[in-house]
Amino acid sequence: MRALILGRFQPFHLGHVHLAEHAQEYELIFAIGSAYQSLSFENPFTAGERYEMIDRALGELDVKKYFIVPVPDIRRHGVYGKHVADLTPSFDVVISNNAVVKEIFERDGYEVKGAPLFHREKYQGKVIRKRMAEGKEWENLVPESVASFIRDIGGEIRVRNLSHF
Repeated sequence: MRALILGRFQPFHLGHVHLAEHAQEYELIFAIGSAYQSLSFENPFTAGERYEMIDRALGELDVKKYFIVPVPDIRRHGVYGKHVADLTPSFDVVISNNAVVKEIFERDGYEVKGAPLFHREKYQGKVIRKRMAEGKEWENLVPESVASFIRDIGGEIRVRNLSHF
């Protein structure tokens, strides 16, 4: 069975790792939402960079099989589930705690399962981006491979620069 995990992954963090570990009974499909959005404080990393982060992080885990698929926004909730399904391999279940995602995919006939939140107060993209912008410690909130990748691409400096707009 396959499970879809939809997120922006800005950046991919330890909460996402916890989710992947929780869902290891499935082949996982990571759908990178807002794929065309980048170079803003809310979406500082490109879809390709997010793909690389996810791939590197999952490579550190014992995840047997996974797919990573960029999904552009269409801003039409009524057809978004079909849009995602058209762009990804087939899936049996959606794993999400997001009420809008739940509504969209349940309306399209998919089972949506929640997942335990893992220290949500610190493992959130916006919290990590804010820490980067303020020059505070953030590397301990993401897998080491992701921290290394972000440093290599100058991601922390990018986030800091984008925070001023």
